[in-house]
Amino acid sequence: MTDGTAARYLYLARHGEASPDETALTEKGRRQAVLLGERLRNTPLSAIHHGPLPRAAQTARLIGEQLVGVPLHQCEPAGDYIPYLPRKRELPPDSADRMLSFLAQFPDGERERGPALAREALATFAGPVEGGEPRHELVITHNFLIGWLVRAAHDAPQWRWMGLNHGNAALTVIRYAPGRPSSVLVCNDMRHLPAELRWTGFPPELHI
Repeated sequence: MTDGTAARYLYLARHGEASPDETALTEKGRRQAVLLGERLRNTPLSAIHHGPLPRAAQTARLIGEQLVGVPLHQCEPAGDYIPYLPRKRELPPDSADRMLSFLAQFPDGERERGPALAREALATFAGPVEGGEPRHELVITHNFLIGWLVRAAHDAPQWRWMGLNHGNAALTVIRYAPGRPSSVLVCNDMRHLPAELRWTGFPPELHI
């Protein structure tokens, strides 16, 4: 603790596997959420934050059912959006065109509103906390925001949220301690999931 602040432990998880229309979780997605909740049962969480989309809200609810007395809070900065739109000159020359083509397929709303929400997410979820006690918080969100927060924890270039892939219901934990650099303690950890529930939604070459 330094100057009236204490460490924040930020637990980040991507929602469970969603149906093709993304309006609900699949059976696999529901199992993923329950198993993640069971893993976190002994973690002293003070809150579960989640984005507004159904797949994140349902995941948060299922996790919350495995815990005791942990409130759920919906907030837009925990949602699904493009956190930063890079310019071509910022990107590696050998992959810039492909990366920009990937970003171009997303709706204008996600592209235009995303950077402001990403800045709000950093202000809301990152950094030490006021007071004398460490805080443990869980954010149920989407692949892009987890990549953005991990990138920021490493003080990497803003475009480097891209290429950081996270499995459904995988767990990432970042520690923000007063007077110390932020530290990624765990990243994309799926040990609580059996093999058949890992890496859902990703192509086979990413199944490690």
